[in-house]
Amino acid sequence: MSKNIGYRIGFWLLVAVIVVFSVFPFYYAIITSFRTGEGLYDSSLLLSTLNPQNYVELLSDENQPFLRHLFNSVMVATLVVAVSLFVSVTASYALGRVSFKGRGLLLLMVLAVSMFPQVAVLSGMFEMMRAFGLYGKTLGLILPYMIFTLPFTVWVLTTFMRDLPKELEEAAIMDGCTPWRIIKDVFMPLMWPALVSTGLLAFIAAWNEFMFALTFVNSNEARTVPVSISLLSGASQYELPWGKIMAASVIVTLPLISMVLAFQRKIVSGLTAGAVKG
Repeated sequence: MSKNIGYRIGFWLLVAVIVVFSVFPFYYAIITSFRTGEGLYDSSLLLSTLNPQNYVELLSDENQPFLRHLFNSVMVATLVVAVSLFVSVTASYALGRVSFKGRGLLLLMVLAVSMFPQVAVLSGMFEMMRAFGLYGKTLGLILPYMIFTLPFTVWVLTTFMRDLPKELEEAAIMDGCTPWRIIKDVFMPLMWPALVSTGLLAFIAAWNEFMFALTFVNSNEARTVPVSISLLSGASQYELPWGKIMAASVIVTLPLISMVLAFQRKIVSGLTAGAVKG
């Protein structure tokens, strides 16, 4: 009995350490975002007053239209998720349910794409963006973002698709359903946990992406929030506006935290799909 109590105490202490280690950076960003001037050098972990000056300056800065950049990020990340899930669902049906020669090799090729670092494909992608007339356009970021969202979504959804009962597909074929109708009406309702988990992780990847957004967009109006935060400046070239940077970080992080908390159960069930047989 005493041994079980010791294990429980140790377990909850470990959980507390992990929670503090994970939450503290965001908490410190929040309290720093409400400090200005000499208050930024205050090392205390409690706020005496709430000063929204950093948020006001951030949202009213005409040189860096943060709200416009925030809208650009939402638009690009949402479209990346929509296109990635559409392509991944159809690809996972072919790779998970249809037997054809070279299927394993094709899956390995999809995985191999994700092994290349961004800098390795930067020059080639730059030429492709210019050839397609997408350079400098916000929506043009969708194409390069698909490089690192598609391999993950295809692999997760293929694993999920393989584990769906064959009897459902056979019954749908007997009823005269086309492959697209089987995907839409039979498999899609069963794939929501996997779709939510892969879609959310693809959204986070597109939301946080920096290198492609910095390289392929040169207009201030077309930028996304990661680049916008990196370009925040103070009253002089020697001043680093930590308060505004922390305020921007808080604004950008809150939507992601809200979505993860809202869909945490589906995320876990989606990512563990196929882990247990039988």
